[in-house]
Amino acid sequence: MRTRSHIRPRLVLASASPARRRLLQAAGIEPEVLVSGVDESGIEAASAEQLCLELARRKAQAVADRVLAAIVAGHLPPGDTLVLGCDSVLEFQGEVYGKPGDASEAFKRWQRMRGQSGVLHTGHCVIKGDARAAAVASTVVHFAEVTDDEIAAYVATGEPLNVAGAFTIDGIGGAFVDRIEGNAGTVIGLSLPLLRALLADLGHSITELWSHRVEAGPAIG
Repeated sequence: MRTRSHIRPRLVLASASPARRRLLQAAGIEPEVLVSGVDESGIEAASAEQLCLELARRKAQAVADRVLAAIVAGHLPPGDTLVLGCDSVLEFQGEVYGKPGDASEAFKRWQRMRGQSGVLHTGHCVIKGDARAAAVASTVVHFAEVTDDEIAAYVATGEPLNVAGAFTIDGIGGAFVDRIEGNAGTVIGLSLPLLRALLADLGHSITELWSHRVEAGPAIG
C-alpha cells in the first residue's frame, strides 16, 4: 500500500521545564526547546486559572515571534511550526502558589498544605502563525500528612524550589502526595489530552507530531 509523503510539523516548546519535555518525549514527540524569557513578576489576574493562562499565552507568543523572525531571516526552514507555552500554579485555600521564593517559604507552604488538598492549574497555549488555541487543565491534589522532619528533608533536596506549588508527583515529592483527581500530566506541567484538543482546534492531529511514524500492519479479522 502506498502512503502519501508527510512532513511532520515542528513543535517548539516555550519552556525550560525538563518534566514537560519528558512528557512529550514519552508521548512520541521530540520538541525543539526555546525558553521564552518572559518576566513572570508583576503579572496579575482575577483568578488562578486566568493567571496561568495569561502566562502561557505570553510565553508562547514571545517564542512564536522569535521563530517567525528566524524563518524570515532564513535561519529556520519554512513549514508548519507550532509553539506550545505552558504555565502552572497551585490554588490553595484562596491563595495562588507559583514557585516558592526560598527554602523558608517552601517549608512554610508544606506545613500549611500537609493533610489538605489544592488544585493544580496548568495553562496551555498553542500558536500557529496568526492562529491561537488556549485552555486550562485542572487537577485536585491531596497532600499527605507529612512531618516537619520530612518537609525539611524534602526542601533540602532543592526540588520544591523549582516547581509551582513546591511539589512534584514525578520526582522525590511523589511520596508526599496521597492521590490526585484528574490528569497526572496536568500536575507535572502538561496535559496531553488537552494538547491533543488544542492541536485539533488548529487543524492538526497529535499523531502528526510523533517522531516515529508506525507503518500500518495487516488488517485484523
